[in-house]
Amino acid sequence: MTDSKKRGTLYLIPNTLGTESLHDIIPPGVREKISLLKHFIVENEKAARHFLKAAGIKTPQQELVLKVIEKHETNTPVRPLMQPLFEGFDTGLLSDAGSPAVADPGAAFVQFAHENNIRVVPLTGPSSILLALAASGLNGQQFCFHGYLPVTKAEKISRLKQLEKESGIKKQTQIFIETPYRNNAMLADILEACHHETRLCIAVDLTLPGEMIKTMTVAAWKKTKTDLHKRPAVFLILQR
Repeated sequence: MTDSKKRGTLYLIPNTLGTESLHDIIPPGVREKISLLKHFIVENEKAARHFLKAAGIKTPQQELVLKVIEKHETNTPVRPLMQPLFEGFDTGLLSDAGSPAVADPGAAFVQFAHENNIRVVPLTGPSSILLALAASGLNGQQFCFHGYLPVTKAEKISRLKQLEKESGIKKQTQIFIETPYRNNAMLADILEACHHETRLCIAVDLTLPGEMIKTMTVAAWKKTKTDLHKRPAVFLILQR
């Protein structure tokens, strides 16, 4: 095997959460680091090239080496995509939105890096989960992220009741997300499943011009007309 001292560094590159300017979201030092890289592991090549151009990449586009994560393959081989690191090339793991490997593909690549003495460096950028938690006013000392809940209504209602109960027992904020086109159905199910005094925060379009972050009781939400359709959202609940 190649000497670990000659291996490249795996940089975890955060992306914006929408179409807003990189200059408002990604720090200058991070953009400078990105601009010096040539090798990347990405989710979508076209979107990645657009991001890298906006970030001020110094390598000509035709010289960039982008390896795409096959999202729909359950056993995507990790080693071939990580090969440049063994050849001494620093490589960026780029998310489509937010931070890599957090509610996002990439954990297998980070794990592989640790197992092979490859340095991992997370770069500063937005995470919708932490932004939502910080702005919610709910418990930021004890919290748990659950990703996506079950799709079928009965299973989802059951899961929501379970999470609400756990939040009360553990005094723990429960955080979850939904596919944007199902957001309104998720909200309706939350209002049906949860107690009227449970606090619910909905954080929508974070860092975007239409950003909305509101924390109210379930009872108050029932009196509020809210359209979340096709808007990236994070849901947080905490039982009183």
